[in-house]
Amino acid sequence: QWLVRIEDVDTPRCVPHADQTILQQLSHCGLVSDAPVMYQSQRSDAYQAALNTLIAKGWAYPCGCSRKDIEEAQTLMGHTRERHTAAVYPGTCRHGLNGKPARAWRLDVQRVMDDFNLATPLTWQDRWLGTQQQNVSQEVGDFVLRRADGLWAYQLAVVVDDAAQGITHVVRGEDLTDNTARQYLLQEALGYEHPLYLHTPLVLGANGEKLSKQNGAKALDLSSATAIAQALQAAATTLGLTHLDLKNGDADTIAAALTTWTQAWTKKYVVTTP
Repeated sequence: QWLVRIEDVDTPRCVPHADQTILQQLSHCGLVSDAPVMYQSQRSDAYQAALNTLIAKGWAYPCGCSRKDIEEAQTLMGHTRERHTAAVYPGTCRHGLNGKPARAWRLDVQRVMDDFNLATPLTWQDRWLGTQQQNVSQEVGDFVLRRADGLWAYQLAVVVDDAAQGITHVVRGEDLTDNTARQYLLQEALGYEHPLYLHTPLVLGANGEKLSKQNGAKALDLSSATAIAQALQAAATTLGLTHLDLKNGDADTIAAALTTWTQAWTKKYVVTTP
């Protein structure tokens, strides 16, 4: 099955009608969801139910800290953070709000680790990168489940949605690798199965950074059958399927590409489930 999920959980940042543009572009390429499209913005009740479960088990707690509070606490502890990374949460509100009003909800990472007898650092197998590990308590801290502005955190939303859609294999860019440990913990706490993960090398711009509008990436040209074929061929080449002859974006072509991908990659990356 091939499914489409519109991850619009951060509603203030979503461009109006962008979802329709995305769905139209996919359709032009012969990519149509095998089930109704799921919108995260419509799934608040499911996320709240998951949070309620975590609270009831004692694995989630309210937090009254602002970003400034967290950074100041880290400074007092003599810790610094790398550029473009979030400050590690020091657990200030883990045992009480200390008179502050609740702003967000966080996962008590160490309690989940202890209750499920999980070893530190948390270790998992990536189908491309091999053995991966992360000490979530030290490298991330108790992470946010529901934000101070009332919006749902991506980590909780994506775990709940993966389970709801029966996702078995997650394939995404390697810049998202460090999300995996947090999602693994939530899957454990909520009683979900763990998908298999494969993090691929990023497509880079001329400056060596992730391809984006900031480094000159052009919008998809799907104005003709030829343009669509060229776009699909470029994607196939990136995936290592250089010998495909993609004449158009119809369902038969996608099916052929899927068969070739399956044959090529399941031979190369064989994973046994623990």
